[in-house]
Amino acid sequence: MSQSNLLFMGEIALAPMERILKNAGAERVSESAAKRFAEVVEGLAQEIGEGAAKLSKHAGRKTVKREDIRLAKKL
Repeated sequence: MSQSNLLFMGEIALAPMERILKNAGAERVSESAAKRFAEVVEGLAQEIGEGAAKLSKHAGRKTVKREDIRLAKKL
């Protein structure tokens, strides 16, 4: 998969997934690996986002703040 490839998997583009894996030490990344990594990252992001939204609502806010994300990540 080339660096300029902007294929999307759900909400996340695959090119950034490939860059993250390469920055983590991978020499090469298959398209299927980038797709699976995107699925996993998107799932984690969804869980954190839902937790942060619940925390902001519990605090009586409509706006999700940095602290909500930090706390949701720990849940």
